[in-house]
Amino acid sequence: MRVMALDVGHKRIGVALSDPGQVLASTLQVIERKGQQRDLATVIQLVREHEVGKIIVGYPRSLNGTVGRQAKIVERYAAVLEKKLRDSSLDVPVILWDERFSTVVADRLMAEAGRKSRERRKRIDAVAAAVILQDYLDAIGV
Repeated sequence: MRVMALDVGHKRIGVALSDPGQVLASTLQVIERKGQQRDLATVIQLVREHEVGKIIVGYPRSLNGTVGRQAKIVERYAAVLEKKLRDSSLDVPVILWDERFSTVVADRLMAEAGRKSRERRKRIDAVAAAVILQDYLDAIGV
């Protein structure tokens, strides 16, 4: 079973995917936001296409751990996604996962790899999703 991670932003959703053994996370794509229904349909299509058994959604808590405005938006997105998955006859749990510093780590990794600023902006969301997913995979230690 593969695990998918989503880094949900206002303009884009970064998507990452684990290998079937749930050891390594890789970037998959960036979804340009075009309305919640289209975005959710794209995610559901990816779940089916890659035989995903679990979705991790980056949960943007504040640095002190509190739940702010963006975290509440992500909570609602995750709840709607889980309902849409059930309505699509997909029994795929959606788990919120602390994503503090994921974008900072993703940007640093791409800079260290020699990626130019323009390229980093295009891929940052997918790389952040991979950072979130790898953190999750390391924590569960399959």
